[in-house]
Amino acid sequence: MQRRHALQAAVAAITAAALPAFAQDGWPSKPITYVVPFPTGGTTDILARLIGTKLGAVLNTTFVVDNRGGAGGSIGSELAARAPADGYTIVGGTVSSHAINVSLYPKLGYDPIKSFTPIVLIGANPVVLVVGEKSPYKSLKDVIAAAKAKPDSVTSASAGNGTSQHMTLELLGYKAGAKFVHVPYKGSGPAIQDVIAGQVDMMFDTTVVAGAHIQSGKLRALAVSSAKRLESMPDVPTVAETLPGFEVLSWQGIFAPAGTPKPIVDRLNAEILKILATPEMQERLKSLGMQPSTFTPAQFADFQKAEVAKWAQVVKAAGIKLE
Repeated sequence: MQRRHALQAAVAAITAAALPAFAQDGWPSKPITYVVPFPTGGTTDILARLIGTKLGAVLNTTFVVDNRGGAGGSIGSELAARAPADGYTIVGGTVSSHAINVSLYPKLGYDPIKSFTPIVLIGANPVVLVVGEKSPYKSLKDVIAAAKAKPDSVTSASAGNGTSQHMTLELLGYKAGAKFVHVPYKGSGPAIQDVIAGQVDMMFDTTVVAGAHIQSGKLRALAVSSAKRLESMPDVPTVAETLPGFEVLSWQGIFAPAGTPKPIVDRLNAEILKILATPEMQERLKSLGMQPSTFTPAQFADFQKAEVAKWAQVVKAAGIKLE
């Protein structure tokens, strides 16, 4: 009897010692910072506010969205990478900040793989080429013809250097043999407003941001970067219909600083996937052209590694270098 009690006491002591600090402290016990490495109004910001509100209700805490735009998402991502790995900082990562930038910037202040722990892939979606309602360009062929006839005459906005918008433009120029003028902004919000105003000729952006402006008639959609036409925009052709083999997908995910306890990561993954699986979120995301994900953190990690390798090849082929 005494031996059994002693064994039970020993097991209890070992279990208590092995419990992560967050469980003992009742994580989360304070607000969680959701770093968005882009200005307000862009896809990452929209998703952060949607998910943060619902996740806060589930975890009985508050998610504070902290917009830190600049350098294609690098500034905010570096900030998040240096935050304590205690479960109180997460960051909205994108194909730009967590796959492309490492091949573009020689002095990047973080490693997209080593500096973070993947939590969840929210989803992926194509980008759509849009022009203002008064633009003379009626099709992708018009845009390419104008750029070829007069190089450096067609301007294209983006959310910043190295973003999916920028890289899609570079790939378009490379495939079409045309020269475009890239006009980087500090986020999708201000960039797309200048396209609407006619100050910039065109822009590739996600359907999350451009969709409402297309529906209102302020923007005209010329082509989508997916391999097939979108159900939400069946009349908009793909870039591949003009340039066979062309395909670009933008994606959105959530990361934590490297070293964040696995139980916290797993809890966040599970709760966010539940949110994404609700009919409301499924309808909202799909109506914007985004396919929700069901990846585990491990699957997301494998996906990210493949994306880093893929975009490294694109950057090298296009000969792009940024400081």
